[in-house]
Formats: sequence, C-alpha cells, structure tokens
Amino acid sequence: MNRFLASELEESTPEQCLFQVVPAPFEATVSYGGGTVHGPAAILEASDQLEVWDGLSDASVLGIHTHPAVDCTGDAETVLDRIEAAVASAAEHGIPVMLGGEHTVTLGALRALHKKHGNFGIVQFDAHADLRDTYEGSPFSHACVMHRALDLGLPVFGIGVRALCKDEVALRKDRNLSYLDARDLAMNGMPENLLPADFPETIYVTFDVDGLDPSVISATGTPVPGGVLWWQAIKLLEKAIAGRTVIGMDVVELAPKEGDHASDFAAAQLTYAMMGIVQRLSNS
Repeated sequence: MNRFLASELEESTPEQCLFQVVPAPFEATVSYGGGTVHGPAAILEASDQLEVWDGLSDASVLGIHTHPAVDCTGDAETVLDRIEAAVASAAEHGIPVMLGGEHTVTLGALRALHKKHGNFGIVQFDAHADLRDTYEGSPFSHACVMHRALDLGLPVFGIGVRALCKDEVALRKDRNLSYLDARDLAMNGMPENLLPADFPETIYVTFDVDGLDPSVISATGTPVPGGVLWWQAIKLLEKAIAGRTVIGMDVVELAPKEGDHASDFAAAQLTYAMMGIVQRLSNS
C-alpha cells in the first residue's frame, strides 16, 4: 500500500511525524453499495496528486507517516481489537489519522484514545446519525458506531445528517444530543458558534464522506442528496477545531468506482485539508 503524499515526501519514521496515517480497510456490514475495503488504498494513491501547499499552509512540514494497513480479516470484534492496537501505537507518536473502510473502524480508534486520554468529544460529519443500537443483527454495524461511542460516555455532535430512523430520533431526544443537520444548515446558514459551550475542549473528528453532498463525493455506499458542500465543510471543520485539541481524525466510507477519480481525489484532499486545519487552528 502506498504512503500518503509519497510523491512529495521522503519516507520518515513515526517519531519524526505529527500525523500518523493508519489505513483500516475493513468492510463487513455495508448496507447498500460496497467497496469501502478499497477506500484507504484509493485515498493514498490519489494523495500522490496533491500539492503540499493547501492554499493557506503546508501541513506536511509537521511530518506524515503512513503505517502498514491493519489486517482487517476476521470478525468485527477481532478487527476492532487490531485497529485499537494500531491506533494506540500511532498515538504514542502523534495524531492518528485513520483511513477507512466502513465507519465501524472508528470504534477501534475511539477505544484506544479513550484509554489514553479519558473523555473527549466527537465531531461527526455524516449523512446518517449512526445511532442505532443494532443493525441487521450486529451491534458493530457501521450504522451503530455513534451509539457505541455514547456507550463509552463520549459526547457526539453530528453535522450534515439527513437520514435517520425513528429510534435514532428518539435517542437524540432521550440523550439530549446536539447536532447541526443538513436541512438546518441549508435553511438557516452556518451558526456563529458551532459546538455547544459545554462541549469538551479535546475532540476526535470523524468524517464519513457521505456527509458531503454527492456532487462533491459520489463514490460512497449511500450517497444522500442535500449534503454539505466543500467550502461549507472546510468552514465547519475550522469552527470545530479552532482552539481545541485534536487527538485523532478519520476519513471513512469512500467506496471507489472505476473512472471516478474525482471522488478519490476529493477524499485525499479532505484528509490533507483536515491536517492543515489542525496545523493552523488547533491547540494540538
């Protein structure tokens, strides 16, 4: 598997780098279009076409190390244990930046970072709430990952959601969850203050690419219309990250399609843009 920005950067050790890229090509519970198993490799390949200057800064000067892909064969619990171990190791050197794979992989990262840091907040970009307790018989479905995060005691702020089941709507009310749904963003614009006043200063950012509108990234299992547009996403990331400590990030659910280089490139650029925002605006 390629390295992130291999065309621009010399190979470096984990100790030299802030950003620790962890590919996690797990796919077991996708419920519509498949292909997320190929997402990490596609992002890494597309990253060779990026420029290190992102328009405002060069995040690569902080160092980007790409770890070997996690072995994602076997059942979900086994794979999550491996992801947890890989992220825990990466977090000893810098900020884990995981590439999925289906959204289930996020749980492994959250477990590792919860053990290391204690409580933190999760900023979730997604078309779906992912708050089901179980889906198709599994508590480890991609549709359940944020419910598992709540089970860990981690607060979640969802951005761009526009597809929920009734149980998820009820859970939001029961748990008094905060969110900015895609409809609210479209109808009312971007709020001045994005995250609640009592949201943790330390955060993890998980970005399911279906949170973006399909006009930006269509290569994903369930491309729901009416999503977040590119510059909205960048501004929302800036608002979420500014002044906070980012302990980990991920970009998940890219399902590459033959001939659709635009989606792969957009996912790679999103990953690098998130690094740049952390470089410029976070306390990390």
